[in-house]
Order: sequence, then structure tokens, then C-alpha cells
Amino acid sequence: MNTQQAEAVAISVLGFIAGDGELLQRFLAITGIEASQIRHAASEPGFLAGVLNFVLAHEPTLLRFAEESGTDPSLVGQALRALPQGDDSYESST
Repeated sequence: MNTQQAEAVAISVLGFIAGDGELLQRFLAITGIEASQIRHAASEPGFLAGVLNFVLAHEPTLLRFAEESGTDPSLVGQALRALPQGDDSYESST
């Protein structure tokens, strides 16, 4: 997966989050940004990787995104690894 494809997946995930009021509030609370700042934050390095990490950290949310969007859930992890500052180290136990 290239960076452009990974960004497209992340933007799709961001749209999914934004479309669910409860999920959006949880995302905003965890990230510490305000809804009005999302557009600006999306241009910051690492933001899109953070969006993917948010969904990957909660399997029921990941699976719901995959079902609603018709996306293979494994593509979300692949997209994370293809993005700048994408870090999936939480997936491994050390």
C-alpha cells in the first residue's frame, strides 16, 4: 500500500468517526482537539496515523467501520504502516 492509498483509508475512517456523534466525542476527548480543529489537524504529520490507531485500538469499532465501508479490516493496519509516523507497536507484546 502506498502513502496515497493509506491516506484515502485514513480519510474514510475519519469520515466514519465524524458520522457517529458518540464515537466523535470519544475521539475528541482522547486526542484533546476540538471539532473545529479537525480540518487543520488533518494536515499535521501523524494525525491520520492517529485516526487509524484510534480505530485499531478498539476491535468492535474497527469491525463496524469495515462492515459499513466494505473495507477489509486488515487494510486499516496496512494503511497505518504506510503513513508517516504510523506505529503499530501496540499490536505486539514485549
